Amino acid sequence: MTTVLIADDQPLQRLGFRMLLESQDDMTVLSEATNGSEAVRLAAELHPDVVLMDVRMPGLDGIEATRRITAVGDRTRVLILTTFDLDEYAYAGLRAGASGFLVKDAQPEDLLSGIRSVATGDAVVAPSLTRRLLDAYAQHLPLLDPHTDASQEPDPRLSALTDREREILTVIGMGWTNTEIAARLHLAESTVKTHVGRVLSKTGSRDRIQAVILAYDTRLVNPS
Repeated sequence: MTTVLIADDQPLQRLGFRMLLESQDDMTVLSEATNGSEAVRLAAELHPDVVLMDVRMPGLDGIEATRRITAVGDRTRVLILTTFDLDEYAYAGLRAGASGFLVKDAQPEDLLSGIRSVATGDAVVAPSLTRRLLDAYAQHLPLLDPHTDASQEPDPRLSALTDREREILTVIGMGWTNTEIAARLHLAESTVKTHVGRVLSKTGSRDRIQAVILAYDTRLVNPS
């Protein structure tokens, strides 16, 4: 049973989500929050598998609430709902620790699938959208200074990776799916899944989205 906390300041929106989720045999809604502060408190009390998080809420917004929830290190994962698929707040949500993004006009089956995926540790943003989001996010990264950055120490998050795992992290950052990685690098898909799992574990990435962020932060992937 996947447990869900709904955080949204619109009563009708919360009611719609609750009716949809509780129509499923494998989901249950633990509670509802009307703002970010309430979402943080209820997440700490109830330990839901997934928080369905609105971005724009009065007081503490969904981004800061996501940051506080994920910082605890609990099993709870956050699925952010945005009004537009390139909402400027979605970029901040990546850094805050969200495990996925969906637009509010997504089809019901996409929302249900997204919740199930996030609950099992997967990311729900399609690779093409991941690249669009990260390309936009990467525009806010500081520019490299070729006279100083070349001598900097390598990022410690990469130090434990083998050459192959570093390559896998790079192509994850480029938005490749496991199937694409297997085909282009001539590997069995089961081998790719093993490599991806090791990359996530060694780098401390919660999920694939966080691995993409790492690839950008460490300049394994550059903005297009």
